Amino acid sequence: MTDGAGTDLALPPVQVEELLHILGKALRAHQLYLPNNPVYQKAIENLRAIFPPIWEATDDLVLDVAEGDLQWEGNVVYSVASRSESIAWVFFKDGVRSITLLPGVERDEIVGLLDVVHKARNLQAEDNDDLLTLLWEKDFQHIRYVFADLTSEGGGMVLPSPDEIRVPATMPGSVAGAVAAEVREAAPLQQGGAAEPEAPQRSGIVRADDFDTTLYFLDDKEIEYIRAAVQQEYAQDLRRNVLAMLFDVLELQAFPTVRAELISILESFLPYLLGAADFMSVGYVLREAKAINVRARELLPEHRKALEDLPVRLSQEQTLAQLLQSLDEASVHPAAEELGDLFSELRGEALPTLFAWQPKLSNARVRDVVEASVARLAAANVPMVVGAMQSADASVVAEAVKLSGKLRLQAAVAALGQALAHVEPAIRVAAVQSLAEIASPAAVQALERGLEDADREVRLASIRVIGAHKSRSALTKIAEVVQGRSVRERDLTEKMAFFEAYGSLVGETGVAGLDGILNSGGFLKRKEDPQTRACAAMALGKIGTPSARQSLEKAASDKEALVRNAVSRALRGERATQSMFAPPGV
Repeated sequence: MTDGAGTDLALPPVQVEELLHILGKALRAHQLYLPNNPVYQKAIENLRAIFPPIWEATDDLVLDVAEGDLQWEGNVVYSVASRSESIAWVFFKDGVRSITLLPGVERDEIVGLLDVVHKARNLQAEDNDDLLTLLWEKDFQHIRYVFADLTSEGGGMVLPSPDEIRVPATMPGSVAGAVAAEVREAAPLQQGGAAEPEAPQRSGIVRADDFDTTLYFLDDKEIEYIRAAVQQEYAQDLRRNVLAMLFDVLELQAFPTVRAELISILESFLPYLLGAADFMSVGYVLREAKAINVRARELLPEHRKALEDLPVRLSQEQTLAQLLQSLDEASVHPAAEELGDLFSELRGEALPTLFAWQPKLSNARVRDVVEASVARLAAANVPMVVGAMQSADASVVAEAVKLSGKLRLQAAVAALGQALAHVEPAIRVAAVQSLAEIASPAAVQALERGLEDADREVRLASIRVIGAHKSRSALTKIAEVVQGRSVRERDLTEKMAFFEAYGSLVGETGVAGLDGILNSGGFLKRKEDPQTRACAAMALGKIGTPSARQSLEKAASDKEALVRNAVSRALRGERATQSMFAPPGV
């Protein structure tokens, strides 16, 4: 094993990282529990058990202390961003720059080290002790440390002014007076000047000598540090600390009744966290539950299943609806990454609820996260998407239909075909669009149902897709429209789409019928309207055979400008557009 510089290492850095991780958990147990508590005893037992493999590889463990981390052989083996929770910061702020652990420390002194760190972390400004004093009092034999003299680093100690001198109250009055007088006389001489006679005290004037002032005062940096530490203490997430305690007990306590009760607490706690909009804690609970399932020993099958089912509870309609409403109405929105972690725990059962809420969401960030979660769940749970198309809620059906096309779900083609019979025209149009996006032979064939739909938008979308994909199975239905009388009742756009699709599919066999429409109006025959004749011309252009061109050339000099224009475009092979049917001069 070597480090980044190529130096051989006695053991892998990850082994030291694991030691310090377990040390941190033991310190938390030392803070929260009494020594007779099973959780505390288990944490200390785990800490002691990790040392022997390390002593087999090395005779000492030297840890360099930095402001935010601990390093071993140049490798960062411990790092915590929060100073209030960092072991490294506890040592660094009081001047300790290196700690060496020797064999035997785990047996005799590791609990004492935890006690020192705990006391140093909770020292108050008025306490006389510091970390170095606490280490000195313990007189460790298996722990060595190197510290920097913080007073010399700042340029030396500064003598207090005479007014700042505090004489102990137990000192006799005559001695106290003499000491104070000597200090006042010596102070001007330290600055190179002569002693000035003290002015007589005026009545009613308050002097510093009248008060019991302290010997040392805090500078601005120290005051700011204390203020920040107090704010950080009050800003601690107590809810997260309680959850951490619950999971510690759940992992280390193997009694089935205790674990059953803790799991019950977690299950009832989830709705509360959702109601409080504490989404980070919800994500934390779900992640830790998954980790406990892996780490905890002797976990009963029913307990393992209960932990696995925690995300299922989040996916239930009532719980998920409450979550989405809270997110959409929240004044302060969590980060997108936080929401992503939370929604990544949802199961397929959440799809119908997500479909129903998607159109209602007004917050763009929440809507984006929900859309990403819906796409992930839909790809993994296609049967749930198909089932959602049978919902009585039209909004759920609409979202399921749209998503099927967006994800091109081949398994949803049959359900989309059934959606073409839905009572809502908007859903039928969405089904046509989704089938067009899937564009498989089965999807295009399913669109034939839309050719006879009562809604014009459904018919138009269906015929365009069928024409583009040249689905010959639809030719019979298209021919019935083109050759029947119903085509005359349709608007120009729909009429043109049907004729073009017919020309793309029918081939040479359709020339005679189209010629009869284009060149109609012979002896005792009724002439078709100009729009229908122009559409027939475009269909002949799609056929493009010599006989079709011959029919077009017969109408090239037609007296109707609309027909002449269509014939000209058909002969040039141009696609029909709406503008070609505009009145002359427009």
